[in-house]
Amino acid sequence: MTFVPPGSGWPDDPAQPDTPVAHDPAEVGELAAASRTIAELTARQSVCRACPRLVEWREEVAAVRRRAFAEETYWGRPIAGWGEERPEVLIVGLAPAAHGGNRTGRIFTGDRSGDWLFASLYRTGLAVQETSVRAGDGQRLIGARMAAAVRCAPPGNKPLPEEREACFPWLAREIEMVAGGLRVVVALGGFAWQAVWPALREAGYALPRPRPAFGHGAEVEIVRNGTSARLLGCYHPSQQNTFTGRVTAEMLDQVFTRANVLRDM
Repeated sequence: MTFVPPGSGWPDDPAQPDTPVAHDPAEVGELAAASRTIAELTARQSVCRACPRLVEWREEVAAVRRRAFAEETYWGRPIAGWGEERPEVLIVGLAPAAHGGNRTGRIFTGDRSGDWLFASLYRTGLAVQETSVRAGDGQRLIGARMAAAVRCAPPGNKPLPEEREACFPWLAREIEMVAGGLRVVVALGGFAWQAVWPALREAGYALPRPRPAFGHGAEVEIVRNGTSARLLGCYHPSQQNTFTGRVTAEMLDQVFTRANVLRDM
């Protein structure tokens, strides 16, 4: 088997052997809509098999492995949303990394992007540790939650349009379920900015037209049931962005410091 079976003892595994599995996009929509709690939703996210190309790729990576991790067991399943069930801040990324989240079972964990991200979250009071290396390592988010627009590691870090569409109900339902106390949504990168927009609308948010352009530090008011929140743009802390200086630690801290200001307003 090239993935961790649900309910087999992996730390923080949200699923059990009898968790319903989506085998196509229609079943994703049905199972997401029928989820009554965050725990039920994340369990179903973590066993999804709706996109054949992504299933094949994530499990191939889990079987072949990178040399540096050759002795490790890879998660090899979709990466569920993670963090507080009633967050004030929601952080949305593109997709898990093949040897990061796909290996560790937690989004933004075990790769260079995650190192930058969690260090900033720790400095700004949104995480209890400055590193996130594996599930069950003691890391915890404070008033925050993380999710991905696409839950499986895609080849070349580029999901296909139909794969983004298939995964859409997971994100929209997760936003809907946490919207009651949500004050800030942070989109990490232009792809996340584009993906979260229709998910926010599906979750009941009134959004401005036309859609504002993505940019680092971009800020947009979004309203649901008369309550205002903010969507913030943040450059993704990818290796390319951090190596070239397009993203610095100070730039990340500025966005998450602003998120803290907004959550307290």
